[in-house]
Amino acid sequence: MTLRHGDVRYFERGEGRPVVFIHGAVVNADLWRHVVPDLAEAGFRCLSLDLPLGAHEVPLRPDADLSPTGIADLIADFLDALDLPDVLLVANDTGGALTQIMLSRRPERVGSVVLTPCDCFDHFLPPLFQPLVPLAHIPGSMRPVAALLQVKALHRLPFVFGWVTKYPIPAAIVESYVQPAHRNAAIRRDLRKFLRGVRPKYTVEAAEKLRAFDKPVLLVWADEDRTFPLRLGKRLAATLPNARLVEVSDSYAFVPEDQPAELVRHILAFAGVMAD
Repeated sequence: MTLRHGDVRYFERGEGRPVVFIHGAVVNADLWRHVVPDLAEAGFRCLSLDLPLGAHEVPLRPDADLSPTGIADLIADFLDALDLPDVLLVANDTGGALTQIMLSRRPERVGSVVLTPCDCFDHFLPPLFQPLVPLAHIPGSMRPVAALLQVKALHRLPFVFGWVTKYPIPAAIVESYVQPAHRNAAIRRDLRKFLRGVRPKYTVEAAEKLRAFDKPVLLVWADEDRTFPLRLGKRLAATLPNARLVEVSDSYAFVPEDQPAELVRHILAFAGVMAD
């Protein structure tokens, strides 16, 4: 699909009420591979975006606004381009921050929201990954980062995937995450542009505006998560006027990876309440 930012790849499965999935940095739509089939089977039209966050295959236009607000607008533009009504948004990690920013700016097409562990308030990016922000201001800095991510022995370390997934990610999926930026300088450019714009002010401002967002929100948070501690989910639930928090065990931040069946169960229950 061509939007004002450039060409954006997405995947679609099923028919029914639209559910749009928003992933975080240095992953892509593969994050939702265990969630989409069950929701599509249950009668939903599932659309998974590949956002320009470092694991996308199609680079954006060189002049595209890839700041947090720019990508939030890209998500809203995507909903508009497909004329999607009453959308259920499901987001994780950095994608949760971008979703909050989008909701604070252009919430018109959204009917309800599911947030799994994600950035919020002044926690954007998480402390472990904060060094990427100043690093991104150095020209050429993403090339050694992308090269480092090719080292398989590092993948289970905390600063790669070790603190976002409790269990190892299949090698083929990791490859889909780490290869695009390694192969393509334009993908590294997009990632660097996004990271250079990351500031907690965006999520702090969004949270304040979302005090007036009265549509239903479900927070599905991992009680063992070290990247986005449970206290953040509880604080977000207290901020949103129509939110409910459920805790998931045996998972870190990537609940769609560690506990996809549990996430599907909560989404279906939530959507069923909405349908009533």
